[in-house]
Amino acid sequence: MAMVSLLAGRLPLQSSGKLALSAFTPSPAMADACSCKFTGLSMKRRSLVSSCVQASTQEGSAAVAGVESEEQRLELDAEARSAMAAVAEAQAGRDGQGAAPGAWKWAIRKRVWDLLESENLAQLPRPVHHRIPNFVGAGAAAMKLASLPAFETARCVKVNPDTPQKQVRFLTLNGNKILMTPQPRLRTGFFSILESSSIPYLPDACTSAGVAKFGKPISLDDKLKVDLIVIGSVAVDPKTGARLGKGEGFAELEYGILRWMGAIDDSTLVVTTVHDQQLVDDIPLEKLLIHDVPVDIICTPTQIIHTNTKIPKPKGQLGILLTILSPNFYCSCLLVWCNAIVTTQYRSL
Repeated sequence: MAMVSLLAGRLPLQSSGKLALSAFTPSPAMADACSCKFTGLSMKRRSLVSSCVQASTQEGSAAVAGVESEEQRLELDAEARSAMAAVAEAQAGRDGQGAAPGAWKWAIRKRVWDLLESENLAQLPRPVHHRIPNFVGAGAAAMKLASLPAFETARCVKVNPDTPQKQVRFLTLNGNKILMTPQPRLRTGFFSILESSSIPYLPDACTSAGVAKFGKPISLDDKLKVDLIVIGSVAVDPKTGARLGKGEGFAELEYGILRWMGAIDDSTLVVTTVHDQQLVDDIPLEKLLIHDVPVDIICTPTQIIHTNTKIPKPKGQLGILLTILSPNFYCSCLLVWCNAIVTTQYRSL
């Protein structure tokens, strides 16, 4: 049985390359070691990690997805933004000492965030810094996306959980399509799927709280086909399809998981919705990394852009993704892993 090193322990793989979900049980000590890998995490976050790990080892435990309340979600999201702000500041502070590898990304992000705020092109939640920015005209951009033939024919659409893509999630459900959306920052699970037939009032299901209420969590073993991927962006180059997110790497990990599950392939279109002022021309292709996800189509409030990107899409090599992305993943993935264990054990009862 092959083994892939991850977190403070190892995740066993089956010969097929899939995770052997029932073969690994982390301990609370691992959770503490894991949280210590990112010194910016608070004791509250460490406590949540430990409680989820402990819950995963209790026979008949309920799914971990229910452990995070809306209040906790908001607090932990704010904490994550603060942590990434510290990372951005630290990398920018290396000017004159040799630029940090990702400093150029933070410079572009800050320029776009500052522009949206200064030109009052941002909507709540504000400020938009260290977020996928909710831009003026997000609804119009969503309607452009909905007019795409790829959207019209899609049966299952994966949409990011950020505010500017809320209307895309609504249009997906309103079109009687399966909506797949990730758990916020992948803290309490991988993905959930929602179908309009089980939702009394569709707008209620388009928020994080609504996904928690109406969504059906899926596991790594579920066989699904995703026809279209919608991701949020901070900046995107319309000529090359190169994209920058908010800097935490969740879109990349989510893409990698879906690719690894066999739910998507190279032909699966990736679409983003942004404001026209988020279009940039200075993302250096030679500095992109193996996990960076390019976009095929950009929808703004005023136009639809087919990038004809030549940037290779990631192949779903999770071992690579989990070692080079943001340190936030060490704790996020441990929580997801515990949830997968609980779900698998619960199904086997």
